[in-house]
Amino acid sequence: MAIDMSDIIDAPPIDRIDIWNRDDMEPRIREILDRTVRDRVKGPYAAKTDEEVIAMLTRYFAAEGLADVAISDVSRMAGGASKEQFAFLLRHGADQRGERLVLRMDPLEAISQTCRGREAQVHRAFADILPVASVRSIDADGDIIGQPAIILGFVQGVTEPSQGSGHGVSGIGTRYDDWADKLAPQFIDALAKVHRFDWRTADLSYFAAPDPGTRQAAIWQVNWWSQVWWDGVVQPVAMVTYAERWLRENAPVCDAPVMCHSDLRLGNFMFEEPSGKFTAVLDWELAHIGDFHEDIAWATQRLFGTWTDDGIFLVCGLIPRDAFLSGYEAASGNRIDPAKLRYYEVLNAYKCAVIDLGQAMRAATESNNHQDIILTWLGSAGAVFLEQLVTLIRET
Repeated sequence: MAIDMSDIIDAPPIDRIDIWNRDDMEPRIREILDRTVRDRVKGPYAAKTDEEVIAMLTRYFAAEGLADVAISDVSRMAGGASKEQFAFLLRHGADQRGERLVLRMDPLEAISQTCRGREAQVHRAFADILPVASVRSIDADGDIIGQPAIILGFVQGVTEPSQGSGHGVSGIGTRYDDWADKLAPQFIDALAKVHRFDWRTADLSYFAAPDPGTRQAAIWQVNWWSQVWWDGVVQPVAMVTYAERWLRENAPVCDAPVMCHSDLRLGNFMFEEPSGKFTAVLDWELAHIGDFHEDIAWATQRLFGTWTDDGIFLVCGLIPRDAFLSGYEAASGNRIDPAKLRYYEVLNAYKCAVIDLGQAMRAATESNNHQDIILTWLGSAGAVFLEQLVTLIRET
């Protein structure tokens, strides 16, 4: 496939971004990726027992200055291969009734290595804007708990209807059916609010922002995920290498970087029954400042959607694609550029291929994760994204 480089060669001076400089990425992301490579030799990783979690939390809250700490009602929470999660009840001398909380901590190696400090900051930034779990405490580098962790308030709700069909891993395959009319407007509103948020006014010291009017927003993402690939690759895949080159040579300009959730899809929001009201937007760990097209392209991935009985594709199982795109434009005030949307569809398929065929397989090979079954499933899912990469690039 011929690549037209004229739009890169003729770019204005402000856009002289070195598209092959792999070191050009957010400093905190670089720290996390380097830590992953350095620490993977510490494995294998064993899933924590309830007794180990109680000991870790008791030590942590005592270090915070609480007296007579008592941890009880510990229960492992279902989830993906990214974080090890436990719900628990915290009691101490000043609160004998107790507080229900959730511990999210990094295994030794996950399918996406991210920063608990960033996760905490973005939760706090959106506390008055969207329904999000409150941040109780943070051990960003695991100095006390022993591994990076965030402790959040417990939120009531469900991620899929309690009655119905189409349940799957990480929400994939969920059918919302009659719930969709209640949930779709809230989903679109959540995306719009994320993108309208003025990130310059918040404490986001763990973040860096790409330069506006350049290709840096896209290149930072390519550098992030290509580094994950080359640090963790188990078996080379020609299509992944080709996709990286295509993404570098076709990176679009981002005029006004915004906050991106980066994983807002089915399975990553909670709602209450029977009202259908959102109770939490979940999984902010991949949040960053970038191009809003990335979030839109993520939500429209085929793997995250479902089809009606008459063959209509529903974005995240909620709403037809055209209605989703027009609804988002009306709610956000942003205008979607079809070429940029297609670029980020390719980028997101590349990211998923890297996760499934690279990082998930590396974590499984090293026995550094607590979710062997999900890691195996993700490896098989990688072929889906390779096919998407071929199709999307051919269609450009």
